[in-house]
Amino acid sequence: MSRNVLGEELQPCSYDPLTGYFRDGCCRTDESDFGTHVVCARVTQAFLDHSLSRGNDLMTPRPEWRFAGLKPGDRWCLCVLRWLEALQAGVAPPVVLNSTHEKALKHVPLDVLRQHAWQKTADGPPVH
Repeated sequence: MSRNVLGEELQPCSYDPLTGYFRDGCCRTDESDFGTHVVCARVTQAFLDHSLSRGNDLMTPRPEWRFAGLKPGDRWCLCVLRWLEALQAGVAPPVVLNSTHEKALKHVPLDVLRQHAWQKTADGPPVH
């Protein structure tokens, strides 16, 4: 069983769009995942623009890969180093902690992830 950064069972990140290195909805990883796609994030326009400026276009649909393109608010399993790069640029998208794989902790301290956590309020819309 895969664990999240909170030490609990890893929860799915997104089925629509279908994400994950294994395209199973979860930010699971193994030794073949050189990008270490372990950070579940709710992408923002600022992050998508930054990613595009760094040569990683996550917005353009790629039907040949069954990829519709991301839009703000979508959840996506990000490479941990890409998330860190965005953090340093001031555009890191919020992290879904219960869907972020524990291997992210090899690169990012839990307190930093918590500072950038996305969560829902009990009676309303998401807050960040």
